[in-house]
Amino acid sequence: MRTRFGLFDTGIDQTAPEKDPILKTKPKAWTVTQLTRQIRDSIERGFGAVWVEGEISNFKSFNSGHCYFTLKDDGAQLPAVLWRTAAERLRFIPEDGTKVLAFGRLTVYEPRGQYQMNVERLEPLGIGDLAAAFEQLKRKLASEGLFDPVRKRLLPQYPQRIGIVTSPTGAAIQDLMKVIFGRWPVEIILAGVRVQGDGAAGEIAEAIQLMNRIQSVNRPEVLIVGRGGGSLEDLWAFNEEVVARAIAASKIPVISAVGHEVDFTIADFVADVRAATPSHAGEMAVPRIDETIVRIQGLHAALPAALLRRVEIARQRMKAIEQSYAFRHPEQRVAALGQRMDDLSSRLLPALERFVHSARKRADALAGHLESLSPLKIVERGYTVTSRERDGKLVASVQDVAEGDVLSTGVRDGVILSRVERVKPSGS
Repeated sequence: MRTRFGLFDTGIDQTAPEKDPILKTKPKAWTVTQLTRQIRDSIERGFGAVWVEGEISNFKSFNSGHCYFTLKDDGAQLPAVLWRTAAERLRFIPEDGTKVLAFGRLTVYEPRGQYQMNVERLEPLGIGDLAAAFEQLKRKLASEGLFDPVRKRLLPQYPQRIGIVTSPTGAAIQDLMKVIFGRWPVEIILAGVRVQGDGAAGEIAEAIQLMNRIQSVNRPEVLIVGRGGGSLEDLWAFNEEVVARAIAASKIPVISAVGHEVDFTIADFVADVRAATPSHAGEMAVPRIDETIVRIQGLHAALPAALLRRVEIARQRMKAIEQSYAFRHPEQRVAALGQRMDDLSSRLLPALERFVHSARKRADALAGHLESLSPLKIVERGYTVTSRERDGKLVASVQDVAEGDVLSTGVRDGVILSRVERVKPSGS
């Protein structure tokens, strides 16, 4: 029997046995979860780890530390997630509109049936992540005024104590000690820290804060923060925000001495003074003692002549006043002028005497301070000064001597000559 509906013939013979296999047996259906997992497994096996280029949009960071965003180009969009552990490794802050290279794995987020990319590494396109982080932090701190020249402080001219924050075993501390002690007798307070690697920035910032917590009577008058040269990654601790904030908050003037002359870090912009190298920082921190003594001697010699010139100028000025008064008021003003002249003379001479006494007192005090800091006075307190006998060069490091060298060691009551039998560097 055939079945007709209106003018149409179905073509199905209802008396014949059923031949359609779909209708013959009940089909076995996938669950949505099973199908989604099958698709996820196929995508994960089929693609593996991939690099994807795109533009960030709808970037959102949550308290959990996870970040969600979309990678897009002109033709498509790809949802992406950056889990907390990967986000913590980022050197820069992702922003909408930033073109990036993303490395990760494709998968399917089953609750929504949506494929996405689990990003393991994210880099700005065309610029390294470190360079991007540097520029972002630089813009941020500049907008807060931390680089403003008006907040920069002058360094003390004749410091008695210098604080240094650097590695205790690096080349920078050796260069600093050699330069500083070769120019000016001073007390050095060293805060030994790591200057690269994980945790280095925190140690540097903590050391700066510790220097500022020292009681004022013993607190360093200037602070040198730095290290020797290296790659951008090696110097990165001095580009961290925590170090920049610590420098900006320091009550002690800070010299930033990081790397070589061509290297620039965030610490350089925040510090009161930037030194091209650690050795240059030592030169900026202290004057030369011999030049200072010559300057004081010159001022001492020029002081009487300067006072005489001031007296002569005062006399010429009073003489001009006298002539003017006498010309305009010959009878009425002569007596008053004479009294005024006597009054000025009685006040000028004592003032000059006080000025001379004060100037000499300051010069004597400074000379006494320099005398107390002179190498000879240091020797009298039990320290020694050692130099090579052949050329007189001061010995500040084991690198300055060799086996067989004759050394001259000055002590309080004479000189000791000795020969080097063995050189033993620190830690050996």
